[in-house]
Amino acid sequence: MEKALHSRNVLLGVCYYPEHWPETMWEDDFRRMKELGLEYVRMAEFGWALMEPEEGVFDFSLFDRAFALAHRHGLNIIVGTPTATPPAWLTHRYPETLNVLANGISYEHGSRRHYTYNSPKYRELSARIVQRMAEHFADHPGIVGWQLDNEFNCEVYEFYSAADHAAFREWLKAKYGTLDALNEAWGTVFWSQTYTAWEQVHLTRNVPSDSPNPHLKLDEKRFFSDSVISYAQMQADIVRAAAPRHWVTTNGLFGHLDTHQLTNDMLDFISYDSYPMFGRTFPDGGEQPLLDRRYSMTLSTVRSISPNFCIMEQQSGPGGWVNRIEQPSPKPGQLRLWTYQSIAHGADLVVYFRWRTATFGTEMYWHGLHNWDNRPNRRTREVQRIAEELRSAGQAIAGSRYEADVAIVRDYDNEWDGEFDKWHGGYEWTSTLAWYKRLQRRHIPSDMLFMNEQTTLEQLSRYHTLIYPHPTIMREETAKLLEAYVLGGGNLIIGCRSGYKDETGRCRMTPMPGPLAPLCGVTVEDFTREEPDGSSPGFTLSEDAFHTFASFSTNGFAETLAVTSPDAIVLGRYDSSSYMNGEPALVENRSGEGRTIYFGGVFSDALVDQLMDRLELTSPAAGQLELPESIELTVRAHDKPIFEGQESGLRIHFLLNYNGSSETIKLNCAATDLLTGQRFVKGAAELEPYAALALVFDE
Repeated sequence: MEKALHSRNVLLGVCYYPEHWPETMWEDDFRRMKELGLEYVRMAEFGWALMEPEEGVFDFSLFDRAFALAHRHGLNIIVGTPTATPPAWLTHRYPETLNVLANGISYEHGSRRHYTYNSPKYRELSARIVQRMAEHFADHPGIVGWQLDNEFNCEVYEFYSAADHAAFREWLKAKYGTLDALNEAWGTVFWSQTYTAWEQVHLTRNVPSDSPNPHLKLDEKRFFSDSVISYAQMQADIVRAAAPRHWVTTNGLFGHLDTHQLTNDMLDFISYDSYPMFGRTFPDGGEQPLLDRRYSMTLSTVRSISPNFCIMEQQSGPGGWVNRIEQPSPKPGQLRLWTYQSIAHGADLVVYFRWRTATFGTEMYWHGLHNWDNRPNRRTREVQRIAEELRSAGQAIAGSRYEADVAIVRDYDNEWDGEFDKWHGGYEWTSTLAWYKRLQRRHIPSDMLFMNEQTTLEQLSRYHTLIYPHPTIMREETAKLLEAYVLGGGNLIIGCRSGYKDETGRCRMTPMPGPLAPLCGVTVEDFTREEPDGSSPGFTLSEDAFHTFASFSTNGFAETLAVTSPDAIVLGRYDSSSYMNGEPALVENRSGEGRTIYFGGVFSDALVDQLMDRLELTSPAAGQLELPESIELTVRAHDKPIFEGQESGLRIHFLLNYNGSSETIKLNCAATDLLTGQRFVKGAAELEPYAALALVFDE
């Protein structure tokens, strides 16, 4: 089921922790939130020890008072279930609830997310606190929604307690039925790993050379994901039964969790926690790193789950824990830029983290809208400006959908397998980033599309071009679906190391790229990794197909290709830099109305530019705008008219300037900025540092 956040306006909110502040401050805080233009407040997600100070003793009085005050000031309340932070009495009395490392060392109390989802006792106690909360707050007039837990699998996404080993065996019994089937899938005949009794089977444990069975490792990650989903489903069922009027979400995108399945199974929409300064703290490699603009790529992933979503934590200040992650403060205008970055990609509700910076604890350097002095500042003034803009523009934006004709295809199996398998794992990030960067810089909006067993031809056919960089694990059914997409007129781009594994992670005894070979019109004859000095074989492009004499690198891996289709043409051949000299490196194969381009290497920015030209990919605003590469363009559109007198749906062109300097744009027709009401006439215009526009062009 496709989930969405249904809203008639784009609204703002803030995270608040009444338990951190004297009660005498609460009313003033809520009053000022409303005056600032905030409409939502999230509370309680870390409050278990206050709500159940002793086992079986419940006290909701602190949050009763806080919720009542928030409601009195007209704020909509989002309640977080507090299961990310179990009380000290719980882990002390029931140490079996604690998570354990693969080496057998247990986590201890003193931080967060130190529990395991599969502990029967933890599930029992979690269900009880959620049940009591849901029943207690079900009829509260100020509550509109629930956030399950907080950031499932954040930082901790592997689980090796005794309860996890036991649950893994039951999961495997359900998946494989017999030990014979398990042994076959995992290839346990290798190194005499064959299992003869279920109690011999475990999750990863200490093994020599850090070399556990790779097929076990893949199933292990699938199991971790299913464990989270089962635990979240338990909570969602309780909340929906007790409080059916409220929506249900959870926040974040973290490791070893199929967030698409999680959302489809139980949520009304997904929420995300956006901290773009991480993109500046840990920049992507290569030339022209995207920095905070890189978070647009993650927001594209969020949008693949829920076309309209919530940002449950939007960065609002400098970030840093007591001992790590030092980040500078947002520059003047950056907070507004990041807010509209989220909105441009599909957010209809943005909740800032947090109202005021904590004066104690691990996150006392993770700043909120206010510093410790609690005075208004330039960040709060930016939020007030955004709220004022959305009062007039929000209704025109809310519910509109992001438009894209290009999608980068991903899937969980390959990402999880690639964490362990270094022969393909790093290439997906390199190629995905190269494609995303060049699409961004050339103002071509793109989606992230996650392939799974439920993906339909209709979903694929929405796109002119699909880029599936390195799908090493390739199901036969997926290959047939991709073939149907191409036959119907689609363009498919595939890179090296594709199709040679089945869904168990075992290598096929057929020519690479396995079931993709007929569609690609090639088989792989030879391959090699980069040399110890880091060099990779070079190749040149066909002068008939491209207008360049430059040499390109295979960027880490190289395959020589044998053309097997009469409809295929060689677009590039290896040069004299390696023994592969003269062999095909890049091949295009026509099938039906479409084509597949197979590259026997890892994509680079330079090659992507050439392929984009060949595919004739152009910006949707090419006739209306001329933009420098530093400006991001996104388009949100309504399918139908939303205001009286309109003949068609409104199309909004967001322009986002990530530079700390002014940038010049050129308009080929007049337009109006929805956010400020400013009119732009045909010709050149200056965008201020960190500016954000939402342009509607004159018809």
